[in-house]
Amino acid sequence: MESQVGVGLIDQSFDTRYSFWAREVLDEMPDCFTITDPSLSGHPIVFASRGFLKMCGYPRNEVVGRNGKMFQGPMTCRRSVMEIREAVRYEKTLQISLLNYRKDGRPYWMLFHMCPVFSKEDGRVIHFLAVHVPIVKKLQRRSWSSGSSNGGVSFSEDGYGFAETVRGYCRRDVGGGGGGSDSIAELDRRSFAVDSDDRELDIDDGPCEAGDLEKRKAISAVDSILSVLTHYSELTGKLVCSRRCCTPETAFPSSLNIILGRIKQSFVLTNPHLDDMPIVYASDAFLELTGYDRHHVLGRNCRFLCGEYTDFAVTSQIKESIEAARPCTVRILNYRKDGSSFWNLLHISPVRNATGKIAYYVGVQIEECSKNLDRNVLSPEQRQRSVVGTVKVAVRSSSMGAESSSRS
Repeated sequence: MESQVGVGLIDQSFDTRYSFWAREVLDEMPDCFTITDPSLSGHPIVFASRGFLKMCGYPRNEVVGRNGKMFQGPMTCRRSVMEIREAVRYEKTLQISLLNYRKDGRPYWMLFHMCPVFSKEDGRVIHFLAVHVPIVKKLQRRSWSSGSSNGGVSFSEDGYGFAETVRGYCRRDVGGGGGGSDSIAELDRRSFAVDSDDRELDIDDGPCEAGDLEKRKAISAVDSILSVLTHYSELTGKLVCSRRCCTPETAFPSSLNIILGRIKQSFVLTNPHLDDMPIVYASDAFLELTGYDRHHVLGRNCRFLCGEYTDFAVTSQIKESIEAARPCTVRILNYRKDGSSFWNLLHISPVRNATGKIAYYVGVQIEECSKNLDRNVLSPEQRQRSVVGTVKVAVRSSSMGAESSSRS
């Protein structure tokens, strides 16, 4: 089972934001949760708690680097999956009952509580935190003999005695009535008891809705985890918060991160509404071309690629084109992180949102070389136009969705 994203990118996503020590603290927490990064291709999991790994039955190396859809199965509600996708797209908190599957194929109901984690500096969504709370549901026993070693307890073949006991739990937890004496600790004990033997979910009875107890447990877990993330982000100087601390115009939507991550060409997006027009998105191919890590690129102006022998008449041409809000194509000498130089066939173009206002500038980089002479390979101009067109469609679509969401 291969990870979709390299280990290096996963480590950068988490450690550069919260520091390595945050992992140890989070791993000591009893809650089941995952942390995902929408800026990486495929929106992969970058951290999975021990409790979550125990619940789903997967080892950490088979979970980290992959998308959460790996836990879905044939009976997972497609509408629920779409609700999760929409919440990611519009960067909203979501709480929903969801049927997932363990590694051995057994299904289990859980309360899925997901919320965005924002950068305090620029309002971007850095990560999504998802807490998974098991839901106690009506179960059925395969068969228990009267002479079993389970404390001498006897059950009928259909498991009636056990089913009645669990129905009592469900009436209190799911119905929310008569459960005033229940506690989160009791829910933990029941969840452990369900997972510790061969009892099976009866998924034919339809959805299992979470009760107040599960919801309180999810909210309590989210608060605790966000407190840890906030504390360790202070140690790195890259603060995070649970609410966006800037205007939507300057924030980069996570939905764009996911869409743009599918483009394999080297390119960046810069925001003209921020001071010094910094890079707000950098593709994986751009990082590979220049040798820089993502956290060394975001927030910087593109001129950091210039060096001793860069022709500054070309940079002046770029500046004039941006001030006139028109596209331009230039050949410029740039420098990688290791100091080596390369000739960059650079195309820059304004990108407008659904209202016609310039939201970003896209810069597409192609290293000049002789390998592209093959007739079957697109010319640099064709590749650049393809990237620009895809980016423009994505930005318009994202801005239209954001507007419709704000009206509702």
